[in-house]
Amino acid sequence: MGIFGKKEEPELAEVFDQRRPSNVDAMNQQHRKSISNRGLTGASALTVKQSIFPITLVTILFFLWGFAYGLLDVLNAKFQNSLGITAAKAGGLQGAYFGAYLIGPPTYSGWIVRKFGYRWTFIVGLCIYGVGALMFWPSAVYRSFGGFCGSLFIVGSGLSTLETSANPFIATCGPPRLSEFRLEISQSFQAIGSVMAPLLASRVFFKDTDPTDLSNVQWTYLGIAGFVFLLAVVFYFAPIPEVTDADMALQAEQCSGLTGYVDKPLKKQFKLFFGVVAQFCYVGAQVGVAAQFIKYSVESANISDAAASDRYAIGQGLFAIGRFAAAGLMMVVKPRWVLLVFMTGVMIFIAASMGAKGEGGVAMLSIVLFFESCVFPTIFTLSIRGLGRHTKRGSSWIVAAVSGGALFPSLTGLVADHKGYHIAMCVPLIGFFVAFAFPIYLNTVCAQELDGFRESKIGYHDEDGLAIGDIKHEERRASVVNAEKGISPVEKEVSY
Repeated sequence: MGIFGKKEEPELAEVFDQRRPSNVDAMNQQHRKSISNRGLTGASALTVKQSIFPITLVTILFFLWGFAYGLLDVLNAKFQNSLGITAAKAGGLQGAYFGAYLIGPPTYSGWIVRKFGYRWTFIVGLCIYGVGALMFWPSAVYRSFGGFCGSLFIVGSGLSTLETSANPFIATCGPPRLSEFRLEISQSFQAIGSVMAPLLASRVFFKDTDPTDLSNVQWTYLGIAGFVFLLAVVFYFAPIPEVTDADMALQAEQCSGLTGYVDKPLKKQFKLFFGVVAQFCYVGAQVGVAAQFIKYSVESANISDAAASDRYAIGQGLFAIGRFAAAGLMMVVKPRWVLLVFMTGVMIFIAASMGAKGEGGVAMLSIVLFFESCVFPTIFTLSIRGLGRHTKRGSSWIVAAVSGGALFPSLTGLVADHKGYHIAMCVPLIGFFVAFAFPIYLNTVCAQELDGFRESKIGYHDEDGLAIGDIKHEERRASVVNAEKGISPVEKEVSY
């Protein structure tokens, strides 16, 4: 019950019975080893200035696992060539990596982030990732496919733990109206990492090497492990404010006039459940497209694998550009609209890719990657909007939905073996169709709630330079009202 249940989540009554710290207190408590998830820290009203450094530091993690994911396909190909692994058997590599997401976030990762806070979840995730990277050395020495799958599972466990903490941290650290923008920008650097990794791998790590030689794989992952362990030490000493579920409950109540927020048990958070299903299907479809992109290009345009890889690099570049473009749009357009537009683009071009041939088909699938760009982070942030005291547990479920990536590539490959890669795109199309229903639901059922958070001024400065939503701002506002009514501070204290 401690892992799966609500033991670490606060009740509303205990949230409002506590002394409210200020956002300055939240920044001064940054070096505490851990903090109760049921306690207020003052982080519910962090300003943009206060949140810039911790968000920048955590964004490094997004680049890190983007780099790891981008390197995954290259290393998979190296192991396939070296060990003579069939393409069907290689599907187990994706299953090992993404399968870890099904186990970690709902269990130990989710428990760690609620019990010990974001800082320690970052550190634990980095350490697990580092151990997984080290495990590639004996796997390469013994040329063991099982060892390679086990190493990928451990790496996936570490990265899923990092995502369980990093995604909600970025979404909640700062003014709530900028939540989608912050996560979109941070995830943009993940996309850059995904683009850089295969380019470095082909031009630096594995340039002029024997296709069957795994020594460079060993040294590459050894270097990654060293960097990851060093980063864990940095996070131990780094100034990271803790945003608790109690803080999110307070923030949700403060926004209730705009959003219509009413505290509900987790079992009645239907938007969250829909978001989990949409994320599972979307991530599965996205990974299915990525896994088959090169083979699709070879079939469609009758080009070599090398030329198809170049086309895929262009598609990944479009993916990164799309994330920055979506982030910019979110400053002027409601995120629920941006999600609807981008998902509509995905649906149109994935369907077009099934019928188009030649370079036109490759272009259609590349444009799919562009429109995929904003979907994951936007589904994440909109799904946890208004969860209040359930924010961390709900976030862990959304991250667990990434496990869809373990299912769809195998199904897509199975169809491709029998019907070809064009027809196989019907599998991602089905996943995208389920995900497409989510922005329709958001724009028809949840519009008032989502727009209310966007209109909130919490974390912005008032005319006196105080952060709106912070206890000092509310005390100042109360003193002004009392002065206008002629109530002295002493009388106020007695009446209170």
